[in-house]
Amino acid sequence: MAQSQAEDDVFDEFLSQRGYETSDAGWEDNYNKKQCPDCGGLHDADATHCTVCGWSPV
Repeated sequence: MAQSQAEDDVFDEFLSQRGYETSDAGWEDNYNKKQCPDCGGLHDADATHCTVCGWSPV
């Protein structure tokens, strides 16, 4: 069951008030490569999805 945007906002506010990071996940930088935040796979700078685990920023 999909959550509504309002439910997501309430949940994010709850977490952020307790010190948790609630920003959207994105690529991590590793020298001149992109690193997948899920599996740690390294990719070229022009990558749009992880070829190791399939993750992509939404």
